[in-house]
Amino acid sequence: MKRYIAIAAGAGVLAMAGCQPQPTPEDRLSEYVGHWNEQEFTAMYEDYLTQGSKEAFPQEAFDERQQQLIEDLGIENLEVSYTAQEDAEWDEAEPAEFPLTITMETLAGPVEFDQKVSLIHEEQESGENWFVEWDPSLIFKNLEEGDEVAVLTEAAERGEIVDREGRGLAINGTGYNLGVVPDRLEGDSDIAEAAELLGLTVESVEESLNQSWVQPDQFVPLTKASKSAEQLIADVEASDVVTYQETAMREYPYGEAFGHLTGYIGSITAEQLEELKGQGYGANDLIGRQGLERRLEERLRGESGARILIQKQEEGAEDIVLAEQEPTAGEDVELTIDAELQTAVYDSMQGEPGSAAAVSPENGETLALISSPGFDPNEFIAGISGERYTELSEDPLNPLFTRFAASYAPGSTIKPVTAAIGMEAGTLDPEQGLEINGQTWQKDSSWGSYRVSRLHPEAPNPIDLNRALVYSDNIYFARQALEMGSETLIDGLAAYGFGEELPFAIELESSQISNNGTLGSEGQLADTSFGQGQMLANILHLASAYEPFLNGGTIYEPTLYASEEAGQVWKEGLISEGNAAVLQENLRNVVTDGYAKSADIDAVPIAGKTGTAELKGALGEEGQENGFFVSYHAEQQDFILAMMIESIEDDGGSDYVAGFSANAMEQYYLNN
Repeated sequence: MKRYIAIAAGAGVLAMAGCQPQPTPEDRLSEYVGHWNEQEFTAMYEDYLTQGSKEAFPQEAFDERQQQLIEDLGIENLEVSYTAQEDAEWDEAEPAEFPLTITMETLAGPVEFDQKVSLIHEEQESGENWFVEWDPSLIFKNLEEGDEVAVLTEAAERGEIVDREGRGLAINGTGYNLGVVPDRLEGDSDIAEAAELLGLTVESVEESLNQSWVQPDQFVPLTKASKSAEQLIADVEASDVVTYQETAMREYPYGEAFGHLTGYIGSITAEQLEELKGQGYGANDLIGRQGLERRLEERLRGESGARILIQKQEEGAEDIVLAEQEPTAGEDVELTIDAELQTAVYDSMQGEPGSAAAVSPENGETLALISSPGFDPNEFIAGISGERYTELSEDPLNPLFTRFAASYAPGSTIKPVTAAIGMEAGTLDPEQGLEINGQTWQKDSSWGSYRVSRLHPEAPNPIDLNRALVYSDNIYFARQALEMGSETLIDGLAAYGFGEELPFAIELESSQISNNGTLGSEGQLADTSFGQGQMLANILHLASAYEPFLNGGTIYEPTLYASEEAGQVWKEGLISEGNAAVLQENLRNVVTDGYAKSADIDAVPIAGKTGTAELKGALGEEGQENGFFVSYHAEQQDFILAMMIESIEDDGGSDYVAGFSANAMEQYYLNN
């Protein structure tokens, strides 16, 4: 009984299957187009192509060619549609034709074309059905077997980086291809001479000369050189073996002074090419590698032009353009930086390791941002040698380290901020003097061995705020910090932006009050009041922190790009006009009466505060000290310059830095 039922059920299924209608050509085409739109080429080939199409076009060529074209041409949004044949009666002996519309986006722009497709009824291993008669014209109209689809690209002109006056910092200029002309070479000795002069191996020169395209009387480029490589160019000009040709090249006219800020461009790496796949980059492209060249890549690079064409193999046939897009130049980016000020400050630092920043107290614009020593980005754009890169990376002064992005203990340059917090809190009376005797001091025996020391115990009593700043008296500020208490100092420093990220176009290390934002002891409170302990400040933030003393109590968000809206308030209500006036007078007296004598020059009336930070704990280097000077023109007050120089313990202390700053200001104001 059970066996009989099973047979009957199976028979029923067979009967039902036999009654099912056969797919129409339109049914089959609908399925095929669905796979096409999903780019399922294997299914298209195996299940839908006629036997004749499969014999004419192997599956590997069908699948791989179309997939490769999608990648090479940047094809997106492929959409294939057909016009339905209403109430059509299909004759299995005749082909069924349908009009198609094919659209897509490519790296050269949109492509759209109409084409006809035929379906033929035939029997294959899978059974009788309608199958697509395929040829390459269904990929692109007029594409025939043997034709090639080519992509020709034209690089966009890269945008330039300029300063606030339009002076070029990263420009599209020229450099040199250095090379040889084969028929002028007299044997191996000339090849060896060329290799030695250009810093190449004999093997690499021979490899270049053995390229298939090389002709005896044609120039063969071997390496590149920027215009700044003056000695190398002079050596080439004097050579009978090596010659040069001018070529388009990115130029950095200000060299080392802007190396860390502008950065440079270089050949795209394989990793970058993979990461940026589908964004229009090619294996031979240049891309921003460091600094603003990298950060502004999207704005600077522009959009390459491209032309997609069918290269006909038939003799005399013209190529067919499928899509064409002209290149779009990159955007020129103007900075708030003043190139003359930046250069004056960088030159004044004489290659010493350190950093500097200048800001406008009027609106927060960044006028200079420097890391010293710098590197010449022109060396990188021409292709820096491994030997030269090793020399830079192993240089003890670390010219590849971007110091303006780091934070350092600010030392006594923080004292005006501490004073401002105390005056605003009502705990510090600038006219009230303290009796301070001796070189060291502690509150009481609860401090154990910890004592606050000062550099000038000869300072005459009573010590008021003016004398405390002139003599940079640590004991005065420690006592004022104890008077105001940890909470007041922490809240005050937080109001100046310590402990939060500086809103700036470039990521910088944040300034901090301490590692955890608290002051765990009276000793740490004392240390923090004069910029030691765990306090750290970024050089740009340090310059910005002096803005309230000159503009009525505001710190502006520092800007770097001219396109940013300047004058956006970051912190406000930090100091009254009266208290700011007190600090302005005191900071001028620091220079005229105190220990920043190198800044007391006739050419520019400078006001400012020096600072020295001991780094024994931070770096483990016994006796290392960093020197600071934050200064401004006492009358014009048009910018605040903060400068830090590392390891000044053998250079006379922070007055050494004051001298550098004064030289920069004198040079700048003489030229402006």
